[in-house]
Amino acid sequence: MGTRGIQKRKVGVVVSDKMDKTIVVQVERLVPHPVYQKYVKRRNRIKAHDEKNEYQIGDRVEIIETRPLSKDKRWRVNRLIDRPVVR
Repeated sequence: MGTRGIQKRKVGVVVSDKMDKTIVVQVERLVPHPVYQKYVKRRNRIKAHDEKNEYQIGDRVEIIETRPLSKDKRWRVNRLIDRPVVR
């Protein structure tokens, strides 16, 4: 790990690639409802750094926490997990 400490990692789906060197990743998680004790899905949209503009909408990627890169960008893409097959 080195001197950087523990970096958070999340897995999500790319929902926008319109910006230069930035993608928007939607991350879903399950949270228990406080009254009904039923699990409900919660989702967040996170801006992540994509240096080579190589990821497209629909790609499943792993993002990793990093130093602030801009006003809204604190994550960068670590790796591609899955790319949907287009027929």
